[in-house]
Amino acid sequence: MRDVTVSEVGPRDGLQMVKAVVPTATKIRLIEALHAAGLPEIEVGSFVPPKLVPQMADTEEVTRHATTLPGLHVAVLVPNLRGAEAAVAAGAHKITLTLSASEAHSRANLRRTREEQMQVAREVAAHVTARQGRRPMLEAGLSTAFGCSIQGEVPERDVVDMAAALAAAGFDSVGLSDTSGYANPAQVRRLVRAVKAEIGEKCDSLHLHDTMGLGMANVTVGVEEGIRIFDAALAGLGGCPFAPNASGNIVTEDLVFLLESLGLRTGVDLEALVAARRILQEALPGEPLHGNYARAGRPTGWKTAA
Repeated sequence: MRDVTVSEVGPRDGLQMVKAVVPTATKIRLIEALHAAGLPEIEVGSFVPPKLVPQMADTEEVTRHATTLPGLHVAVLVPNLRGAEAAVAAGAHKITLTLSASEAHSRANLRRTREEQMQVAREVAAHVTARQGRRPMLEAGLSTAFGCSIQGEVPERDVVDMAAALAAAGFDSVGLSDTSGYANPAQVRRLVRAVKAEIGEKCDSLHLHDTMGLGMANVTVGVEEGIRIFDAALAGLGGCPFAPNASGNIVTEDLVFLLESLGLRTGVDLEALVAARRILQEALPGEPLHGNYARAGRPTGWKTAA
């Protein structure tokens, strides 16, 4: 029984920024450990050109293995229709198409204008929703929704309008991403309310980074505003190569501790999650691992949500 879904994005967003290419067997071992810790959803990779992101060259193999793990919701990221077709063929349960609310970031990250990527989104939605029988869940991930380290301010009206267009195109959900880590609690509250007013419960997830140290405060506001899916990465790895000065994702271990402290059941075993960090330590000995819970340990007398 869960009140909130913690979506682990470490195998994709966390690893895409590290210099060393992690062996496929190590990725699978990590995903199996995260699954064993009780994480219900894991973003296992992205279907992007291997020449651009060599780390993701084995996403098909990793995805196919992950779908054999009982009860796991397997998510992948795609940039275009070709990636979506590959994700469907590999058996992914959730496909997230990335778009940027910032024109500058869209051109840097996707090499397309916002409108060009919106047309790609329509094509992807038409392809996936036309499938007969069971189909993957389709999410639009709106990057730089709270600000851009290239462009600066991103008008909230732009975010709301894009979310409305994506919902109308057939996406099951629209996630708001703080790619640069610039968001503050007041802004999160305001934008979540504005997008929910436009598309209702299709606005259901937040992807937060911790550049300014406000990640957990932003989670708390998200919870108060009805968000029930939060992305995070084990040990706080990750970031966007096209978002200068952005730091890693919020830390999965700290997120679980916060949510359980708020009385929200996650279904995640915190100690097993901390133990999974050893796989990263072995595979990436020079990579700094983040996280307050892993450093401090379980507070005396602290209990998980009933």
